[in-house]
Amino acid sequence: MDAISQLQEQVNKIATIAFTTIGTLQRDAPPVRISPNYPESESAPPNPNPNPTPNPTDDAADFAMQPKLMSADLVKAAKQFDALVAALPLSEGGEEAQLKRIAELQAENSVVGRELEKQLEAAERELEEVRELFGQAADHCLNLKKPE
Repeated sequence: MDAISQLQEQVNKIATIAFTTIGTLQRDAPPVRISPNYPESESAPPNPNPNPTPNPTDDAADFAMQPKLMSADLVKAAKQFDALVAALPLSEGGEEAQLKRIAELQAENSVVGRELEKQLEAAERELEEVRELFGQAADHCLNLKKPE
């Protein structure tokens, strides 16, 4: 796999991790009271202690660890991306040299394209000859059969 494809794959991985992390945090986050003056519901009496400390449970411990694990995955993916970027070859000669190289490659591409067009035309002519010969051979075979 070439370097650009690896970079694209790594960017997709980072986006997936970020999307999953945000979605998981939104899904699993415990509700937080907006304000002590804001009633939870009309039927429930106001809670004198708006932010009670919940009893630590396994779920709460798991939720507390989730952001750390997910952020570690995100940092790891970002470091892998940085390593891939660092492995890219440096451009030599600046923009002018790159433009010159692009022009050379385009000229080479044109030459190869013309050569391929010539080969394609020759192949099409040969195919036409083969079809014509096949048709003649089929006609001769049909003419050789004796009518019954």
